[in-house]
Amino acid sequence: MKMKRKDIRNIAIIAHVDHGKTTLVDQLLKQSGVFRVNQEVQERVMDSNDIERERGITILSKNTAVFYKDTKINIIDTPGHADFGGEVERVLKMVNGVVLVVDAYEGPMPQTKFVLQKALELDLPVIVCVNKIDRPEARPGEVIDETLELMMDLDASDKQLDCPFIFASARAGFAKKELDDPEVDMSPLFEAIVNSIPAPEGDPEAPVQVLISTIDYNEFIGRIGIGKIDNGGLRVNQECVLVNHHDPDKFKKIKIGKLYEFDGLKRVEVQEASIGAIVAISGIADIHIGDTICSAEKPEAIPFQKISEPTIAMYFMVNDSPLAGQEGRFITSRHLRDRLFRELNTDVSLRVEETDSADCFKVSGRGELHLSVLIENMRREGFEFAVSKAEVLYRYDERNRKLEPMELAYVDVPEEYTGVVIQKLTSRKGSLQGMSQAAGGYSRLEFSIPSRGLIGYRGDFLTDTKGNGILNTIFDGYAEYKGDLFYRQTGSLIAFEAGEAITYGLFNAQERGALFIGPGTRVYAGMVVGQSPKAEDIEINVCKTKKLTNTRSSSADEALKLTPPRIMSLEQCLDFIDTDELLEVTPESLRIRKKILDPTLRKRASFKK
Repeated sequence: MKMKRKDIRNIAIIAHVDHGKTTLVDQLLKQSGVFRVNQEVQERVMDSNDIERERGITILSKNTAVFYKDTKINIIDTPGHADFGGEVERVLKMVNGVVLVVDAYEGPMPQTKFVLQKALELDLPVIVCVNKIDRPEARPGEVIDETLELMMDLDASDKQLDCPFIFASARAGFAKKELDDPEVDMSPLFEAIVNSIPAPEGDPEAPVQVLISTIDYNEFIGRIGIGKIDNGGLRVNQECVLVNHHDPDKFKKIKIGKLYEFDGLKRVEVQEASIGAIVAISGIADIHIGDTICSAEKPEAIPFQKISEPTIAMYFMVNDSPLAGQEGRFITSRHLRDRLFRELNTDVSLRVEETDSADCFKVSGRGELHLSVLIENMRREGFEFAVSKAEVLYRYDERNRKLEPMELAYVDVPEEYTGVVIQKLTSRKGSLQGMSQAAGGYSRLEFSIPSRGLIGYRGDFLTDTKGNGILNTIFDGYAEYKGDLFYRQTGSLIAFEAGEAITYGLFNAQERGALFIGPGTRVYAGMVVGQSPKAEDIEINVCKTKKLTNTRSSSADEALKLTPPRIMSLEQCLDFIDTDELLEVTPESLRIRKKILDPTLRKRASFKK
């Protein structure tokens, strides 16, 4: 006998990156009384790890819960970046509806389309929240029309199209039903959630069924499975079994160790929970995303869509440069292996494979950002290692044709830069699909381009558009191989000997190209110290000192003027390195180097090519 749990609502907040999901969740937490009146609260309190806070992006979906009157609202904040799309697809299985946040100026963007499509496919009702209506250039009326057009394009049902629209400013902390309503608080949004998102339903008397949609990991407790109870109830010490829809052979007896529900930002231990509740379960060592916890009498797995396959791979290897082991705490292949396999506990879109060499691992993910976040996390934890250039993962069809991953790239740029962007992207095998006017004197270009054509492009893009362009990409399936690509038109400046870079040597070297290092930097033979404007690599001696003679001249001894070096971020280094180079990553330094350090062996290898 199915019944509804009237006192619970389960929602996910979905949106394009930067449209204000996390700030909105902050306000819902504040206004539902989760924090004490005088409590100091960080902004974007849901973005809990350092990288999320620094970059202002959400990487992992987060669970929280607030109370409005006598209804508990479980909220899941999801990432907006395409690289973390695997997170969004899964958490939507836990909820009964979504709040789609759309920027009142930008309107629906590529990622809005991606996350909305996932929600509509699962037949979830939608509340559209037009956020940032206090922006001076906001255009809420047009944004509503664009959103409805997008929903029609995505074949939304009549019921889904008849959705409530709420106007809000998450930063100022108000929401309203009509544009001319007074700006008070968030209650219109709370009311819309309670009234138009259906309560979860299930059969409380049936055997238990819980689909695990997210995995959390804690050093002390181990793996924690998070999911919604679809049928029956769960209690501590209950004997259950684990089954999986995509793995019919899986059948494992387990016992529920500890059971938690969410309250604000805390997990609260409970003894039992029933249908509709989102729970966290610890004490099961071998629990994975997509597993169903059910009773032994009636083991029935809940269907679950397969997690999207990775499209890009990098090799992570033990650092073997002459400066290896001097800055990191974890440097051996065992450290590296344990850490990479540990990442699989929480990141489902990642793959780690061992290679012929014990010191090298192939790591595949959803995109450059996905892998660069892992690299940044590892270097902060004290790891030292080297990575190769990102390469795409090819497939072959039944006629043995080579297929490669494709992306749709949406580019918003001021009109004067459209020429250079079109020229660069077409040279990278992109084809222009459409061009339209966007708001504020910007043009919107839409390209279909191979994923490898975008590797290393973001740096060029920012330079070409003087930082004014916005580039969004979304995975668009596999298509036939588009032909060979040259990643970099310029060569590298390579250090000729080991030592410390000296002003005199750098002064002579800077005429040959742009330098990445300043005086006092330690270098070794084969290390890349700059970019050459020509296509070939040039070896230079940056440790060269001035020969001392007995003659003095007043002009020659005046101070040598050095151009400031180009300091590159992790992303810029990953973009810059070529296929015959590696990036040496330590907690303190990022060094680009040639794979083969010895110049003679390097020349031989290039001739063989």
